[in-house]
Amino acid sequence: MPGDTSGGVLNVWAVREVWLMGDCVDSRLWGKARGLTESYPVVCHLVDTAAVAGALWDQVLTVPARERLAGQLGMSSEASRRLLCLWAGLHDLGKITPAFQAQLPAAYQQVVEDPAYSHRAGVEREALRHDTAGHWALPGLFADWGYPVSRSVGRSAHHQVAQMLAGHHGCFPRALRPGELKNPEGWVPGLGGRGWAAQRVAHAVALRRLTGGVEVPAGLLPAQAAVQLLGLIVVADWLASQEHVIERRLPGRAWRADDAGLDAHWDLAVADAGGVVADAGLGVACFRVRSFTGQFGFSPNPLQASLAGELPGLVDGPGLLLVTAPTGDGKTEAGLHAAGLMARAAGSAGLFFALPTMATADAMHLRVEKFARENVEGERSLALLHSMAWLSESYSAAADAGESSPRDVVADDSSRRAAGRWLRGTKRGLLAPLATGTVDQALTGVLPVRYNVLRLLGLSNKVVVVDEAHAYGPWMHSLLVRLLEWLGVMGAPVVLLSATLTGSAASSLVEAYRRGCGFREPSSVRPVYPGWLFVSGASGEVSAPRAVASGRPRTLHVRPVPVTWDRPGHEASGTAPGGESHSAALVRLLTPVVRQQGCVLVCCTTVVEAQETYRFLQRSFPELASVPGGLRLLHARYPGDRRAEITQECELAFGKPGESGQRPPVSVLVATQVVEQSLDLDFDLVISDLAPLAQLLQRAGRCMRHDRSGLAPGEGGRPEWVGDDPRLVVLEPVDRNGVVCLPRAWQSVYDTALLRRTSHLLHECAQEGIAVPGDVQRLVDAVYAEDFGERLDDAARAELQRLDAERVGAVLAEQSLAEMVKVKSPIGMVDFSGLSNDGGQLVDEALVTTRLGADSVRAVCVYVQPGDTVTLDPEGTVVVPGSGGGRLSGADVRAVMRRSVPLRGDWLAQRGMEQDLWPGWAARPVLADLAILRMTRACGPTGDVNWSCGVGDRTISISDVGISLL
Repeated sequence: MPGDTSGGVLNVWAVREVWLMGDCVDSRLWGKARGLTESYPVVCHLVDTAAVAGALWDQVLTVPARERLAGQLGMSSEASRRLLCLWAGLHDLGKITPAFQAQLPAAYQQVVEDPAYSHRAGVEREALRHDTAGHWALPGLFADWGYPVSRSVGRSAHHQVAQMLAGHHGCFPRALRPGELKNPEGWVPGLGGRGWAAQRVAHAVALRRLTGGVEVPAGLLPAQAAVQLLGLIVVADWLASQEHVIERRLPGRAWRADDAGLDAHWDLAVADAGGVVADAGLGVACFRVRSFTGQFGFSPNPLQASLAGELPGLVDGPGLLLVTAPTGDGKTEAGLHAAGLMARAAGSAGLFFALPTMATADAMHLRVEKFARENVEGERSLALLHSMAWLSESYSAAADAGESSPRDVVADDSSRRAAGRWLRGTKRGLLAPLATGTVDQALTGVLPVRYNVLRLLGLSNKVVVVDEAHAYGPWMHSLLVRLLEWLGVMGAPVVLLSATLTGSAASSLVEAYRRGCGFREPSSVRPVYPGWLFVSGASGEVSAPRAVASGRPRTLHVRPVPVTWDRPGHEASGTAPGGESHSAALVRLLTPVVRQQGCVLVCCTTVVEAQETYRFLQRSFPELASVPGGLRLLHARYPGDRRAEITQECELAFGKPGESGQRPPVSVLVATQVVEQSLDLDFDLVISDLAPLAQLLQRAGRCMRHDRSGLAPGEGGRPEWVGDDPRLVVLEPVDRNGVVCLPRAWQSVYDTALLRRTSHLLHECAQEGIAVPGDVQRLVDAVYAEDFGERLDDAARAELQRLDAERVGAVLAEQSLAEMVKVKSPIGMVDFSGLSNDGGQLVDEALVTTRLGADSVRAVCVYVQPGDTVTLDPEGTVVVPGSGGGRLSGADVRAVMRRSVPLRGDWLAQRGMEQDLWPGWAARPVLADLAILRMTRACGPTGDVNWSCGVGDRTISISDVGISLL
């Protein structure tokens, strides 16, 4: 049972002990040691961190951002800065405990022999973390300083600030109970007793004197303020913990932590702090005031002109801009121009451009880099953020996969790794002023992962652009809704770009941002297509939507073609013989194109179907397959380097006129969904398997995407048969009654009800076509309409209702899971453990995927050559690095990872010793989770060489069509 010593009595004794000890701050107490020539006094590290926090306030936050944060604290900007410095200095006060000091036995022995540091026997062996110790020790100190105290812990600022600082290792603890707060030493003997408490008080008093942080919070900290303050404190801690920073400040054994010694160290730390922050590449990116034409070098189209002309009159601080327009209508340039306007109005310090896939992020990185080079001043550090970013050709020159940072962080193992990754020039993450990356980099900020506050801090002072806002399922949409609440409450401007966003989805996103801004009453959100609307974060007002003319209105001619499914092992249940098969339909549709020339996209649902289709077309059109580039295949199951080569070849062959290579006179690309968003490709005809309406419209956006008028076919122009409007042929798998019936392989990809709704709408539009953009918003909303069944006969309506119930159930399941997992809303949050699963088990970031159900394992194919040499290439020219032992360099790691490929988890569920890593690979964290596929070769009946390997009772092969499961 805890003892009966009250917190108030303990603090009185602590003050008395400080007076009795003479030297108020004991410089023998250490705070950093690993990797240093000698241990570093804890007081010096606390002073260093306080100084760096002040520099971050000055150099990373803009004036409006500082004023917003100060307003949330209820004090001036200058007072808020002082308080930040004080709190940053107090973050490691829990190191003044026997358990922590005993980790350095020689230093501990000097202290423990001093009677002032007597403590209960054995407490130095307790597993008491220093962040936990600080959480228990600080509330009493804050109460003595006059921080508001309430009978309810949840309404007490003295505990709340302590809980915030206890989260500096990335996880907020649970709130302490009233009884625990009254008697911390009784509950946690590891705090050490009176002498240890006296030193904690002495250190705190010294920090308060140096920083001038005598102000007292007027009330509770809003959650958004705590997130930003703690984020700054964590960054300050990491920056101040770099070896080169500490080594040049080691005070020497004769140094005393009296007022004169501390003043001198404080002056040195303050003078050095600005350079430490600048060296990390942190700062403010300033968007130049330039016209649209001045930014991009061409005149704006109607959408861009409308935004450039009208948005400046609406922006009055933070806000949300929603832009809806067809694929290829210049949303990216519109979004970047708007981001500059909104950043200047809100005082934002940078930009994060979030995209749905790594491929789109890689492509956008180059565009943002060019935009920043020409239109941004100040600190222009640009980060590319996704799990494979360091493999990007445009980014890897500055990256080194897994190499030790030249500026190592002196910390415990877990925070050392996290900080080291962040501090490397290419790993600044969302703290970099400018960044592009996958949207999950932002969404992870609202999942209970370690250091989610750093993600939220990085976003809080930026304009956040979310591209393809329609492309996310219920799980990711739920996370995006929660993220928008946080962005709204933190005053971060947001730009949402979409080609096919439903009205209900648009409304949920807009309302989430408005809630964060403090507006609970729902508003009317009616997006127009194409067009835009703006939501003011200051007033909550939603502007009247601005409809604009499309820069290229057109009619999409849609032709649904019912087919029977004729692929072995992939039949649709109930498929009957007779009628046109899928294969026959493809041959019929492609034969005239092969004869008359043209470029065609054939889009398949699964990788297996794409591979089979490619093989089938090779056999059906040998004259096409024999021409270089006549028949191509693109999907996600190629090794990374080969997929990049194919992607580049496709961009050269089918890209924008004048920017690509020679457009082939006739060519067919067989692909999967990877072409929907990742690539700027242009075809004369698109043939697609049935898919949800929004995805079909995305694919149709690859048909006649660019203006080729005036160009002869040999110059990249179109054949005469193409005409003036784009064409989309949709192959619909049907049963004997002509009803859409999904092949088994599709049932884990698409929802049956949604495909049947889409099919019905396609048939309605087949005669007149789809006016783009005029009909798009109506159709996107119609496919989800609750009264959709009214247009069907009784039997079809009943069947659709059954299928809809399954679809709604699946959606609700994903939404419910998101509600259970994601962090709590910032609105009314006073217990910060709501950011860390209520102080419980965090989600391991390495295991979290914000794309629910995306179970995959990265694998690398290696090739066993004659003589048992193992190489990375089938030709046998690149020996596997590390296969003979030894350490792998950063270049070796990149060479391996560039050849990796994501495979379904169930393919590798039975992996055994044959898939184990070499020791040198296992020692590199970025390679540690790879599976090795040791491919052996065999000659086929026609003399061709096949490579395959066994994984349990499965056989995996690799060939010109990528990786397959035999």
